[in-house]
Amino acid sequence: MKKFVLISALIVVTALSVSSKDAQERVKLDAVVKDFRLKDTEGKSHALKQLSEKKTAVVVLFLATQCPIATDYAERIVALVEAYAEKDVQFVGINSNRQETVEDIAEYSEKHGFEFPVLKDPGNKIADYFAARRTPEVFLLDKERVLRYRGAIDDKRDTPTKHYLRTALDLVIAAQEIPEKSKKTRAVGCTIKRVRKTSVDRTP
Repeated sequence: MKKFVLISALIVVTALSVSSKDAQERVKLDAVVKDFRLKDTEGKSHALKQLSEKKTAVVVLFLATQCPIATDYAERIVALVEAYAEKDVQFVGINSNRQETVEDIAEYSEKHGFEFPVLKDPGNKIADYFAARRTPEVFLLDKERVLRYRGAIDDKRDTPTKHYLRTALDLVIAAQEIPEKSKKTRAVGCTIKRVRKTSVDRTP
């Protein structure tokens, strides 16, 4: 009986340990981003592996429909998509806000001319994996799906002087290293409104 209790306890501890590890999984700079699958506003499923196939780079953008700062960047995002279309760069939008529906996202995407997949992230699992905090916030992957840059699109909401994402993209496309100090910048925007997973989760 004691042996059975001990084995059961070990199984529970192991399960909790694995669950905790999965819950805390985060991608780091210079590491390969795991494949994931999300649906767009029409219910079509998209896998990162498929979206990144034969691409020189992938830009993952965390977006929102109700954030005025993200909206200020909508035109700039469209310009980036157009500028890098011939360079085989794939843009992927992700909406992780719990209160924003697929209908909201579809209407917003059409209004602002987003001609790239914008995917819904139920339970903000992918936002958690990237440790994304704000909208807009970007994550740049190279052709091997290695995370090369994370942070802001540029340095100012109005009239930017430093174009962080463009600079990083140009280096990745040219197969050049991004300087260590330029691999991460601070994204400024609205916080992602996450699903509260526990009674003590105080994520805004």
